Amino acid sequence: MLPKLDVPIYTVNLVSSGKPVRFRPFLVKEQKLFLMAAESNDGNEMVNTIRQVLKNCILDEIDVDNLATFDLEWLFMNLRARSVEEVVDLSYKCNNTTKDENGQDKKCNGVVEFKLNLLEIEPTKNPNHTNKVQITENLGICFKYPTFEMIQKYEKMNESDVIIRILTDCIDYIYDKDNVYYAKDSTKQELEEFIDGLQQKDLEKFKNFFDSMPEIKKDVHFKCPKCSYEEDITIRGMQNFFV
Repeated sequence: MLPKLDVPIYTVNLVSSGKPVRFRPFLVKEQKLFLMAAESNDGNEMVNTIRQVLKNCILDEIDVDNLATFDLEWLFMNLRARSVEEVVDLSYKCNNTTKDENGQDKKCNGVVEFKLNLLEIEPTKNPNHTNKVQITENLGICFKYPTFEMIQKYEKMNESDVIIRILTDCIDYIYDKDNVYYAKDSTKQELEEFIDGLQQKDLEKFKNFFDSMPEIKKDVHFKCPKCSYEEDITIRGMQNFFV
């Protein structure tokens, strides 16, 4: 019998709860899954592969499918850094408008190449963020964070329907001064009717919950080697960090 290699174990804390999660690097068998997903050129297939690889590599009891989008991105970023290398090579196409030889406007399209150390990135948290939204003095909603599974489920629907569906799926419980009403004890129709009965100003409060969620992002300053234009860009999301 051939010997087995010892695999290192790392720990990272979830952004949402601070809970420590132990994981091992992904191996050749998991790398094959990524290659097949990349060949499919399907974004959903890649997200599903990332979720499967995380399930394989995480050593603690974690429900990967129900992780907040930013928790999944954070875990995968750390997994990728420990499995391949900490530094990734990225490129950005300059969007500056210049003049051609005839004085007409044209995009520069110069390519800026830079390196990014994944382990130097920290989650961005809004100190005023809360998952409880007060609708009236006596009525409020406690939200769960959206997952990639939710987003994938509704991606082909029109925007207004998607907003209502994701809002409904993210309700953890509704509370008033006397009772707590858990979403799991209600039907989808009941929850949608509750949302439909709210005022527009209430939807703005919900928007603030989603807009102020933690983010995995990195601000980068660059200077175009072609036109010398300087710009600050924000890299966010798994695709932008690795493409």
